[in-house]
Amino acid sequence: MSPFPRAEGDGPEPSAPARPPVGAVRSGPVRMPRRRRLAALLGLVSLGATVATVALVRADDRPSAPSSTGVSRAHGYGAGDHATPTASPSSGDGRFVTAAGRSPLRGYDGALRRYRVAVEEGTGQDVDAFAATVDEVLADPRSWIASGELRVQRVSEADAADFTVYLATPATSEAMCAEGGLSTEGYTSCRLPGQVIINLARWMDAVPHYGAPLAVYRTYVVNHEVGHEFGEEHQACPGPGAPAPVMQQQTYGLDGCVANAWPYVDGVRHEGVLVPGV
Repeated sequence: MSPFPRAEGDGPEPSAPARPPVGAVRSGPVRMPRRRRLAALLGLVSLGATVATVALVRADDRPSAPSSTGVSRAHGYGAGDHATPTASPSSGDGRFVTAAGRSPLRGYDGALRRYRVAVEEGTGQDVDAFAATVDEVLADPRSWIASGELRVQRVSEADAADFTVYLATPATSEAMCAEGGLSTEGYTSCRLPGQVIINLARWMDAVPHYGAPLAVYRTYVVNHEVGHEFGEEHQACPGPGAPAPVMQQQTYGLDGCVANAWPYVDGVRHEGVLVPGV
């Protein structure tokens, strides 16, 4: 069916009405000659098609507004490039390769804590790239060295390290964490004395609805688990819209806070109420 109403004159031609007397007022609609009516109809169809085409072009050219529903802006930035999630293996053989060499000593004063970095073999992850990210996070002036009471340095020798940062597949990380009595269900990362164990799946995909780039989550998980190694306990969100403390369990949700990867915000230690024993 045509989108336009049928014009008068379509169909059989009606018989011509009687001619009114000269000077009489004609009642009812004024009827155009058939050829003029047909031309007018064709013009109306053409105009309608043009208007529809213009409207379609404008609709297609109009940029769509980005949706921000349910998305929070991260407080600050993560370390390294904004990597994109990719597929990763869920299990490996449990063997690790350690990053070679040493990083510069970072920090201003205080005790020196040395660490190694190791990646499970067969994961497709480059140990030097992972080590560079860990180094960058821990050397940042917003990280733990901002206290002025702690210095850090990466080493490669096991006997020289105070702790090791592992990047492990979900199955391997779960098994490692379970040895210390921690249940991760293959989902979260964990820390045991001398071992910071980062779950590869979280490293590659972060968590749903985090509201921040993957690089921010990666920075958070390094600072969070290393924070445990430095003696920090879990903390709660201070209030809606506030930056989440880095020791908040942001993997499980933000509880109204905004994603935050750093212990120090604007040069000040950012904390929430302690949640001991969690």
